[in-house]
This record gives sequence, structure tokens and C-alpha cells, in this order.
Amino acid sequence: MFYFDPWYLILVALPGMLIAGGASLMVRAAFGRYSRVPSRRGITGAQAARMMLDRAGVTGVEIVPTHGYLSDHYNPMTKQLALSDAVYADSSLAAIGVACHEAGHAIQHAQGYVPLWLRSAIVPLAGIGSNLGYLVMGLGVVLNSPWTVLIGVGLFSGVLLFQIVTLPVEFDASARAKR
Repeated sequence: MFYFDPWYLILVALPGMLIAGGASLMVRAAFGRYSRVPSRRGITGAQAARMMLDRAGVTGVEIVPTHGYLSDHYNPMTKQLALSDAVYADSSLAAIGVACHEAGHAIQHAQGYVPLWLRSAIVPLAGIGSNLGYLVMGLGVVLNSPWTVLIGVGLFSGVLLFQIVTLPVEFDASARAKR
């Protein structure tokens, strides 16, 4: 017989959702606050990212605009640094900070930073886990099969592993941006 413990929701799921939601709100609030503060030099996010890459001796990275709010990212496969509309052509401190953070990822890639390589290797596992984990867990509940639920949990664990590996990558990219 399968038993669902409601304390799981109270002690694990709810705090997890609150932490993730709170972090997202804090990032958006900080970006909003500092997007109203102009840089003294008047350079755009794209210009700041290019300067950072040039100073690090990283070549071959294309900086391109992309749509979406805070959709900025570096793609190591294409060597493209995509900056959102709010970052690419804006000269605020927020735009420069985000652009330099993403340039930090490009520098990590150029220098063979191992945690970035590991994160890139885990991406397929995390994608499968996030797409199938919930589905398999739900199927296990419907079929009253604890083993199927555990398989779903195992699949979803790939997402957790990805998040754990992502932390040092993000902290390092931010540290590079600050320098």
C-alpha cells in the first residue's frame, strides 16, 4: 500500500518553493533597483561584456541581443553570449552587472573551468529528470507503486544534482564580473 505523508508538503516542498520563489523575487527586485542607476562611463551591457572578454584574452565569442526579461545566457556550444533587451543596449549598473556575469561564463569556458564542464555534461540528465520525474512519480501514485514513485524521485534527482553543480559556477561567474 502506498502512503503519502502530508508532512512532506509542509517540511520539504513548501520551504523549497518559498526559497526558490524568494530568491527569484530578490533577483528581480535588485535588477529593477539598479536598472535605474546609470553607469558613470555610460557604457552598455554589451560593451562591458566585450571589454571584459577582451581583457581576459577571450576571442571568438559573439555578443548578440535576445528577447525576454532576464533571459541572458552564454551558450558554450555556439560561443554566443546572448543579452536580453534590458541588458544589451542599456547603460545601467544592473545591465553591466548581468552582462559581465555572463561574460564570466564565457571566460570559464575558455579557461576550461571544470565545474562548468560538469554542469554542461549534466544538462541532458537534468532535462530528462525535470520532464519525466514528476510524470513517473505521478504514475507511481496512480498505480499505487512505491517503486515507480522512487524511480521518479531518482529521475528528478538529476535536477538537484544540476542545481548543486550550478552553484559554484554561478558564484565564480559573479566573482569574475566583480573583478
